[in-house]
Amino acid sequence: MGERIFVTGCGIISALGVGADATLRALLSCESGIGPLRHLATTHDEFPVGEVELSNSEMAGMLSVSYPEEGLRTVLLGIIAAREAVGHAGLTDVDIQNAAFINGTTVGGMDKTERHFKSVFDSETHSPDCVELKYNDCGYAGDLIADNIGRFTMVTTTSTACSSAANAIIMGANMIKAGLVDIVVAGGAEALTRFHLNGFNSLMILDRESCRPFDRDRAGINLGEGAAYIVIESERSARARGVDILAELSGYANTCDAFHQTASSENGEGPYLAMRKAMDMGRLTPADIDYINAHGTGTPNNDATELAAMHRIWDYALPEFSSTKSFTGHTTSASGAIESVVCLLAMREGFMPCNLGLRNPLHPEAKPVDTSIGHDGAAVEIRHVVNNSFGFGGNDSTLIFSRYSPAN
Repeated sequence: MGERIFVTGCGIISALGVGADATLRALLSCESGIGPLRHLATTHDEFPVGEVELSNSEMAGMLSVSYPEEGLRTVLLGIIAAREAVGHAGLTDVDIQNAAFINGTTVGGMDKTERHFKSVFDSETHSPDCVELKYNDCGYAGDLIADNIGRFTMVTTTSTACSSAANAIIMGANMIKAGLVDIVVAGGAEALTRFHLNGFNSLMILDRESCRPFDRDRAGINLGEGAAYIVIESERSARARGVDILAELSGYANTCDAFHQTASSENGEGPYLAMRKAMDMGRLTPADIDYINAHGTGTPNNDATELAAMHRIWDYALPEFSSTKSFTGHTTSASGAIESVVCLLAMREGFMPCNLGLRNPLHPEAKPVDTSIGHDGAAVEIRHVVNNSFGFGGNDSTLIFSRYSPAN
C-alpha cells in the first residue's frame, strides 16, 4: 500500500463558529449557521448565507495583523484555521520549515479587488489603487496565509472550483508518498464576495430559503464562507514525533468526467469513479463505508446525480449519508477541507451530522441521517468515512478517512 498517511491536526472556521470545539457543538445540537447577510456589501440581501460572524477588523485584531492581511477576508479566515491546525498537531518551527503548505481557493483576494477595481477602471492615468489588484491572485492568498504561520519549505495553491481544498489534501498526500516531504498542512479558504454571489445568482441556483439537500423540494444553494486545514504526515514522521493520530487518510481519488461546465452527468460518472477509485486505493469494499459526507449542494442536478452515483456502488443498501452544507452553506473551494474536519469530528465523537431541513427525501430508499443517530448520547461506531467534493467542469474528488487504533 506504500506510505501510510495520518491526520495529526485540524483547524476550522465557518458560520458555525471559530474552531473545532464550536463546530462540534453546533453539529451536535443541529444548529445551522445560515442566516441573513451581515458583512458582504451587496444589494442581493434576499439570499441567506453561511457567513462567519466576525468582521475583518475583528479577525485582524484577533490575529494581530495589519496591511495587507486586514483587508483580505479569505486570508484572515485561512490564518485562523491554519494556526489552529498547526497548534493542534504540535508542529514546531523546525517541523514547519520541513513541511509544505497547500491552499485551495478560487476567489483569492477578490473582495479587495471589488473595492478598488472601479477606481482603477475609471482612472485616465495610473491609479494608486492598481497595487491593490495584485492581491486578487489566488496564489497570493496562499502565500500570505503561509507567511503568517511559518517558513514552509514549499507553498502552493490548487484552484479547481469546489474540489480545490480536497485536491490540496490529495496533492499533499501524493507529495508525502513520493518522499518529497513528511508533513503537509493542506486545506482551503474562501470568503464570500459579490463575484461569488452574483455569479451563482446568474446561474439561477441560489435558494431564497435555507437549503434542503436531497429533498424533493430543494431549490438550490446557500453560499457560505470559511476555512479549514488538516495536518497530514507520513507514518514515520507521526510516530517519530509521538503525536496523537486523529485518523488515517486511507484512500482518495480525483476524476474529471468533463461532461458540462457546471452540471454533472445523469448517471454521475465522475462522482462514481471518484468514490470507486478512492475505495480501491484503501482496499475497502462498499460494505466497509459507515457514513458519506455528501457534496449535497441542494441543486436539482447535483443531488440527483450524486445519489445516482451512490446507487451504482451500493445499489439500494446505502450507508448513512448527509450534507453538512445545510449547516455551513456551500463554502465552495474550502468545502472539501471544512467537511474533512466535520468527518474527523464525527469519527472521534461517534455521531453523524443530521440533514437539516430535509422533509421529503428525494428517494424513499435513500436513508437520510436524522437527529437520532448519535445525537441522543449513544455513540455510533464510524470506521470509514467518504467525503465528496465535486467541482465545476466535472472535477470530482473523494477522500476516505479511516479510524486509527494503535493496533493498526
